[in-house]
Amino acid sequence: MNSGELPPDLVDCLRSARHVAVLTGAGVSAESGIPTFRDAQTGLWEKHDPMQLASPEGFEADPKLVWDWYQWRRKLLAETSPNAGHEALAEMAQHFDSFVLVTQNVDGLHERAGSKGVLELHGNIRRNICSRTFKPISENWMAEHAERRPPPSPHHPDGFARPDVVWFGEALDEATLEAAFAAAADCDLMLVAGTAGAVQPAASLPSIAHRAGARVLDVNPAATDISRSADWYLAGPGTQWLPTLARTAGDASRGPAGTGGEDL
Repeated sequence: MNSGELPPDLVDCLRSARHVAVLTGAGVSAESGIPTFRDAQTGLWEKHDPMQLASPEGFEADPKLVWDWYQWRRKLLAETSPNAGHEALAEMAQHFDSFVLVTQNVDGLHERAGSKGVLELHGNIRRNICSRTFKPISENWMAEHAERRPPPSPHHPDGFARPDVVWFGEALDEATLEAAFAAAADCDLMLVAGTAGAVQPAASLPSIAHRAGARVLDVNPAATDISRSADWYLAGPGTQWLPTLARTAGDASRGPAGTGGEDL
């Protein structure tokens, strides 16, 4: 559906839902001008295999190359801002008893838009960890050693600073993944935005929600497997539909006569 109006049964669902889970992907951030992982391999970087740039083996072989690529991506991120879709999700969280935002993105734009407690399945490019111990590295340490590419780690004599993101061949954080699974299993409504559902285990979250009895809404410019199995598919970008959903949820939380007031 792309008329700009929400289906009446979706409006009813937004009015009655109490527990909402959200899954976002690269499409949401692309609307802020953030290149996707593949799109970021352009120009100077297009000759490099992804395994060179985003794997422990690639970092071990050429830490400077990997560090420089991530520093370039960080520079791009510093020049962008959250878009209307990010802001709408932060607003929407106020209107439900529970609202769990799960993202595959590593850019931190949801947090910059005001979302709290975001489950970052693939980490956050803005943070740094030790390449050997995986312990966090403070911003002060990074600033003190900014001339090094990459900076040394304060936690291990043979370690370097590296982005706190999940690389090829690495496991997702178990606690974060379990929290995402629990949110999908416990929600009344799952909202999916900006992801093709091609990367596991994130792609399984809508199915988990559906099997548990939740309704599933997909927002995406192009239909995907998630779209075809969802209860509703809104064709278009998140910046178009997410503000509409947030406004509708806000109206619902104020409560029409007979719905029990604002705690819907």
